[in-house]
Amino acid sequence: MTNLFLKRLTGAIRYFPLGVVCASFLQSQALAGDWNSWLATQINQHPDVLAAKERWQGMNANAEAMGQPIYNPELSVGADRNGNENNYAVGLEQTIDLWDRRSLNTKQATFQKTAAMHMYKQQVLNKTAEVVTALVEWKTASEAAEIAQSQKAQLTSLLQLVDARQKTGDIGAIDAQLTLLSLSQQIAQVADIESNLVRAEIQLQELLPEWSQSRGGLPEEFWPSSISVATDEILSQYPLVASSEAVWRSMKENTESVRRASKPDPTFGISAGRDGGDSLVGLTVSVPLHVRNNFSAETRAAQSLELEAEAQWIATFRKQRIDWEAARGSWQRYEYHLQSWKALLANRAEHSEKLLERQWQSGDLSTPNYLLALNQRTESLLAGIELEKQALLALTEALYQSGQLATLIQPMN
Repeated sequence: MTNLFLKRLTGAIRYFPLGVVCASFLQSQALAGDWNSWLATQINQHPDVLAAKERWQGMNANAEAMGQPIYNPELSVGADRNGNENNYAVGLEQTIDLWDRRSLNTKQATFQKTAAMHMYKQQVLNKTAEVVTALVEWKTASEAAEIAQSQKAQLTSLLQLVDARQKTGDIGAIDAQLTLLSLSQQIAQVADIESNLVRAEIQLQELLPEWSQSRGGLPEEFWPSSISVATDEILSQYPLVASSEAVWRSMKENTESVRRASKPDPTFGISAGRDGGDSLVGLTVSVPLHVRNNFSAETRAAQSLELEAEAQWIATFRKQRIDWEAARGSWQRYEYHLQSWKALLANRAEHSEKLLERQWQSGDLSTPNYLLALNQRTESLLAGIELEKQALLALTEALYQSGQLATLIQPMN
């Protein structure tokens, strides 16, 4: 998107000394930085983001548990009395992780932690997109309300002027009636636009409790002048895609762990005691025999889950690439038409109001045509605001689908 700030800065150089321009530039950058810092704090404090963070921390705890040793030692103590003899025995047993399942569980836990971290980042990205969209909606609704109110005030003044001219016989009663009808239509339009503005403000207050009208919308410096091309390497790091890949790799380690679990682990034991006045020392070795159940079904089930996770990762990556390309294409079309609209109107909209009024005052323009022209001017301005809103929403979507949106506000570690 064309950076309006840079345009204004370039124009300002023609009229202001370099020192003033540099100071203005630094001030605007500081303002944008302050805005971004405040917005990042608000997003990180949102309950949805906090809940995602706690889920991430909980998964970290689960992963830490998975990395612990599989088997604990077992202590056994026994005692009895046979006649005058007191007999006792103390034993200690330990099952050995012969096939090193613990290392596989540790790797699986690491991937699970990675998946949870990326899901947290995805929640931050989702909330950022929601907040930015709400800010765009509010800003454009505010601008539309300002134009509609201005048109309403102009028609109200026009109605008074028409009444005065009607009394002097300068214009007929039909002109006053047409002006009254136009004013009534404008009142209804203002009501619709202001209701949209109220809804936008309420949504912002839910997302950003500390937001107020005085803070306003996103500064122009927030928006990048262009979008970096999201290569496959970049899209592979998109939180949802990266999380899906981590889940697949975790399931891959789980399959191998289940396969090794079907192999028996030996248990070694040592015991010492006294029996009938004689000292006893014993050594035992036990190995489970997987003859009635070789646990092959569990292995097949784990393999199916692994293949499912891999297919889900590939599908997620493909969809993300398509979503990014579609979002970028949509933004490019909106941006092209927005620039065409600006080039078409240029400063004409600003001067057309006074020109129309002079022609009506001089009698070169009839009242019906004057009212029609005023209405078309307002509709054109509102159409421009709507086009700018759609362009910004498309830009937001493109930045969201490439994963660059959150990095505009806060770095994603």
